[in-house]
Amino acid sequence: MSYSVSSKRSLPMWSFYNGGICRNSPNSLRTLDLSLSSDNGYSSGEKPQDADYVLPLPYLSDEIETMILSRFPISKYWKMCCLNKKYLNVMKSGEVYKIRSMIGLKEPVVFMLASGERNWCVFDAEFKSCKKLPIIPSDYKFQCVVKETFSAGTHLFVSGVEIDGAVIWRYELTTNEWFKGPSMITPRCVFASASSNTFAYIAGGLKTKNCIIEVLNSAEKYNSENQTWQKLPNMNQKRKCCSGCYLDNKFYVIGGQDEKENLTCGEFFDEKTNKWNLIPNMLKDIVLSSSGSPPLIAVVNNELYARDASSNEVKVYVKGKNLWKKLGFVPVRADIPGWGIAFKSLGNELLVIGASSNACSHTTMKIFTCVPHHDSEVLEWKEVVCGSGNLNPFIHNCAIMLA
Repeated sequence: MSYSVSSKRSLPMWSFYNGGICRNSPNSLRTLDLSLSSDNGYSSGEKPQDADYVLPLPYLSDEIETMILSRFPISKYWKMCCLNKKYLNVMKSGEVYKIRSMIGLKEPVVFMLASGERNWCVFDAEFKSCKKLPIIPSDYKFQCVVKETFSAGTHLFVSGVEIDGAVIWRYELTTNEWFKGPSMITPRCVFASASSNTFAYIAGGLKTKNCIIEVLNSAEKYNSENQTWQKLPNMNQKRKCCSGCYLDNKFYVIGGQDEKENLTCGEFFDEKTNKWNLIPNMLKDIVLSSSGSPPLIAVVNNELYARDASSNEVKVYVKGKNLWKKLGFVPVRADIPGWGIAFKSLGNELLVIGASSNACSHTTMKIFTCVPHHDSEVLEWKEVVCGSGNLNPFIHNCAIMLA
């Protein structure tokens, strides 16, 4: 579709109607509210005499309308869908998000599942708006097991296990619906994942089939534009309960366990060479959680940060030296080491969600952000007031989508 003004139509006529100006067009709902009261110098029912109130105004083409809609905050899109069927169809077509990608407009959207909830919640980047997603139409087993989540384009994936085995549910932001699949080439759980634009990368994890449990070193790449999985070369190391990130235009997989022990090594996949490169002792400065939880990592401005579960400190990875620098404590706590905390990148900020680290505080969900710098000595955290403050502070899953 071309986004130049190509649709030429006759100029519509505008007129007063019930105290406002409306365009005489059946296809759009556009009303400019005007309050006519005694303050304007007119009594009720009296018409002003000094203007022509039938005005020829330019009619925007469909392309220009869509370009304008694409610049609205995503949290306001549901209002656009309520205006008329035309705007509803535009939103569901996904054209708005394609334009946003084309013009380089990216907005973080936060998806979160708190303990005790069946509905996922979606927040804007400032946590001022909160919306509950439809319940995933899965079976009871899926609701009870540990789940992984990641995003690609406008797709949110939640991976887990149902009665019949491993399964993936896909939420589409454009239609506000859940769909099953597409399944990975090798179904798995407790794997590493990372997102980059319309792509998602996954690696490692556990394969469970016919009562056989296998730790994997296989990897795959998902393309949200054609909804297909592509097999990648195998990693150097088998690993489960590992973490992934996208750093320096490469897919990193860090930590985890093999069949016998915890792993301190990391490795990254370089698409230019189509190979994995091992990084020995990458986590030697991070004390691994005794609970077997994956390392909590996040990438902000192409710098890698981690939360050390043993000390509740944030550390930044010093590239080229293979070591970690301390940046101070995280203002939330984990009652179960390594679990229940969201530690993510939110644009150019670090985001943490969990229970307050203040022992005197009520057990409520707390949200903090900071703008980190790799050369900082300490991080300055800012508390964010959430529009929905009654959620359990134990966070099961959290994913950030850039759309």
